[in-house]
Amino acid sequence: MSTRVEQDPLGELPVPTAALYGVQTERARQNFPISGQRPLAPFVDAVVWIKKAAALTHKETGRLAAKLADAIVRAADEIEQGEHREQFVVDPYQAGAGTSHNMNANEVLANRANELLGGKRGAYQPIHPNDHVNMAQSTNDVIPTAIRLGALSLLPGLLAGLDRLAAAFLAKGKAFDGVLKSGRTHLQDATPIRLGQEFAAYGHTIERNRRRIAQTADDLRDLGIGGSAVGTGLNVEPAYPALMVKHLRAITGLELREGSDRVQLMQSLGDAAALSGALRTYAVDLGKIASDIRLLASGPRTGLAEIVLPAVQPGSSIMPGKVNPSIAEMVNMVCYQAIGNDVTVATAAEAGQLELNVMMPVIAHNLFLTMILLSNASRVLADRCVEGIEADRAMCEHWLERSPALVTALAPKIGYAAAAQLAKEAVAKNVSVRQLVMEKGLLKGKELDEVLNLRAMTEPGVPGERP
Repeated sequence: MSTRVEQDPLGELPVPTAALYGVQTERARQNFPISGQRPLAPFVDAVVWIKKAAALTHKETGRLAAKLADAIVRAADEIEQGEHREQFVVDPYQAGAGTSHNMNANEVLANRANELLGGKRGAYQPIHPNDHVNMAQSTNDVIPTAIRLGALSLLPGLLAGLDRLAAAFLAKGKAFDGVLKSGRTHLQDATPIRLGQEFAAYGHTIERNRRRIAQTADDLRDLGIGGSAVGTGLNVEPAYPALMVKHLRAITGLELREGSDRVQLMQSLGDAAALSGALRTYAVDLGKIASDIRLLASGPRTGLAEIVLPAVQPGSSIMPGKVNPSIAEMVNMVCYQAIGNDVTVATAAEAGQLELNVMMPVIAHNLFLTMILLSNASRVLADRCVEGIEADRAMCEHWLERSPALVTALAPKIGYAAAAQLAKEAVAKNVSVRQLVMEKGLLKGKELDEVLNLRAMTEPGVPGERP
């Protein structure tokens, strides 16, 4: 591979001739062969947006010649349109604060902008990565801002995924409203519930998480760009922060605000940690729902088998005809990953010291990864599982009729102790509660039908005393 020689404060280093990145990126590439992963697209996008906004801002203030600013903007536009993405090569696990990724962006934009002006890669004339692309910026205000922009850019897709999943569950809630089944607590038989009530509750859980995530994400709209090295704005024109927010709004289409305390926004990664925490809560709820689906669909002959999942793939390489709850299993794995990612974000956010948190690259990577995973998993669960779920009414009725918990409806009539003895006897004799009550003559005719009205048991009221 042919190389060119570039120089930075540490000395000379060969850089691949074809690379748009430069010497500082090459050092990072050599220093951090850790995961083999590239930066996630939202991280690349967010930093490039900041560089583009800075060029536009400095053009507007006259600090950067229009010719140079326009070239940087054109280079940024190419990256936004999907070009040169392979030039962003720094591993997510890199030097603290994200200086390596910031310089990767600075060098790519500088080299491409110089090419657009007739220059060559590696010469950094007339545009220099630090002096022009990074003008009035520091890694220390670029990367916190990029975390906010990247998360906000992913937010609409995430919320849409939750909306889709909630709607799918609520639709099944209506479709299954007439299906009576046994409730279960402690994985033991409990009083009746409608399958529709279970599924509607899943939908409402998703909706509550959607509101929580949206509310928590709103704090990320406050930007600390312009804080420079420690939040005080050294080497930054007074007009720069407000102009940056103006241009970033136009570039991203996001609702953004100028932060009132740039020192605070640099010191604390609490807003990102809060969003990660809200995502963790969603993962906890979503994982529980996925596990419920797997349990309700267990069988088809030796489990609960109260619902039938759409078959999406053969389930075994050795057992012919076996079909597994593959989509729900995938969702569980996503949720475990999201919970682990939040542990990383929380501990990394706590690791900030004085004016800066140097753990920002791993915070960005894990937060964005969680948002991507939960967005996709929510949508796939809705489209390839929930939407196709069918109720097995016969199995629901079978288990419900055998449930000893139906004696709960008798307790107001015969007392708790007598009802408990009745439940014990029904299990011992392997007969239904209804059969046993009839055999003993405890209730008869209309009174028996009213007290053991299974549908009525799924609504508030005292059995036998409902209007």
